Amino acid sequence: MYTLFGQVANFKTNSNIPIEKFAIAINSNLKKSILIKSAEEVDERFHSRLTCKKKTYRYIINNSRYGTAIYRNLETHIPAKLNVEKMQEAVKYFEGEHDFKAFKASGTSSKSSVRTIYKAEVKQMPSERIYIELTGNGFLYNMVRIISGTLVEVGLEKIEPNKILEIINSKNRENAGKTLPPQGLYLINVEY
Repeated sequence: MYTLFGQVANFKTNSNIPIEKFAIAINSNLKKSILIKSAEEVDERFHSRLTCKKKTYRYIINNSRYGTAIYRNLETHIPAKLNVEKMQEAVKYFEGEHDFKAFKASGTSSKSSVRTIYKAEVKQMPSERIYIELTGNGFLYNMVRIISGTLVEVGLEKIEPNKILEIINSKNRENAGKTLPPQGLYLINVEY
């Protein structure tokens, strides 16, 4: 359930270790909480963050009454019942190219806050968990957590779904929901 799929890193090396044995060699020197699944040679101009075309993030909300002790650091617990149908209606307003200034944290160094979200979904899982998944060409600092916080406000029926475009167009951070905690945020896929 909590497999992280999309973590990609790059570095330059003059190592003589064959590429097919690189992951094994690196894993032997890492903590048990980190695991390299594979390694491959890439063009010298490749950069794992700057050359990606699309990223998909998932935010996991445990919407059960009591939460869970085991996964408390891996998801955000919101005990108040969320209206998932309204969240599903609202999330579609994030799709497309928009100026996401209202959904960026203060101190963000990006020159432009214009981003494209190709796909935005809210999924109700059988385990009383809600997945918020966003695929875009890039994300501002805390953007996914702020969008998720805004969708929670929709789920709590504090914001109507059709107000999302108004919030986007306002370009005012004060109009969006709160920034949800980092527990629950996962990068699940990167496309190059």
